[in-house]
Amino acid sequence: MNWNNFEFLHPQFLWLLLLLPIIAVWYFLIQKKETSTLTMASLKGFKSSPSLVSKLKPFLAVLRLLAIGLLIIALARPRIVAVSKRTKTNKGIDIVMAIDVSASMLARDLKPNRLEALKKVATQFVNQRPNDRIGIVVYAGESFTKTPITSDKRIVRNTIANIKWGELDGGTAIGMGLGSAVNRLKESKAKSKVIILLTDGVNNTGFVDPKTATELAVGLGIKVYTIGLGTNGTASFPYAKDPRTGKLLFRNSPVEIDEGLLKYIAKETGGRYFRATDNTKLKAIYNEINKLEKTKIDEFKYYNYDEKYRELVWLALFLIALEFVLKNTIFKSFI
Repeated sequence: MNWNNFEFLHPQFLWLLLLLPIIAVWYFLIQKKETSTLTMASLKGFKSSPSLVSKLKPFLAVLRLLAIGLLIIALARPRIVAVSKRTKTNKGIDIVMAIDVSASMLARDLKPNRLEALKKVATQFVNQRPNDRIGIVVYAGESFTKTPITSDKRIVRNTIANIKWGELDGGTAIGMGLGSAVNRLKESKAKSKVIILLTDGVNNTGFVDPKTATELAVGLGIKVYTIGLGTNGTASFPYAKDPRTGKLLFRNSPVEIDEGLLKYIAKETGGRYFRATDNTKLKAIYNEINKLEKTKIDEFKYYNYDEKYRELVWLALFLIALEFVLKNTIFKSFI
């Protein structure tokens, strides 16, 4: 029996079980005093020990008390509830994450760097969207679709984990990144279409104007959340490779983010602009976007009740019948 699904429909009847000790006291003490007695001058003629049958006479009262207890529990209607659930997604959301992978994403103002911090938070975001389809677009000096919109979260997580710097030409083409994301969503049949556009710089290359891409998003009913990634002031940026070791060399440089453009894109499309200055803030931003874009899900529950009172009633009736039979056969001469 699964006790987690066990319940009483009318638990208030269980209070009647408190009467059982009172009945027991009445039977074994008070009733015993009311039994007629015979006064004798001597008990020498009755030295033989009482028979086993006479010793078992109180067993009749035990049967009666058990029967009463079972009937009280039956009145409380014990039952096992089996619950099955079925969910239906009424409003799916298609999401494309457009991720800047330019060299500046290796800056160390976030730990261990901007790109790795983003990959961790983006993966957590994907795990929180089990009912939505998600695609991944990366961009630097050009843009590239890493994963088309899919409901397979395993593929999306693997794609995020494998994002690396250096696979695309240098620069930051925000317009091309946004344009590619819009292109991924233009054939979408979802009731809600969302782009999360993240960058840590300014639009300095590419043949697609960011404002033109914004107009395309507006025309297709796509909402864009924009995120500017980077601390205020200066950060440690890579600027060259060590010719001997091949390792990147870093130096402090000013953080430049085109917040005006990002705010414009968000406002025109009905989204919001966020600024992520550290790891904690970045995680909070994705959590907030997750709350803002909720998928509507209807949950249907089906209940199946397995009533247990019938077995208790039949057992109580059996005990009452057993008491009646014993009372009028084996224990008859002792009553």
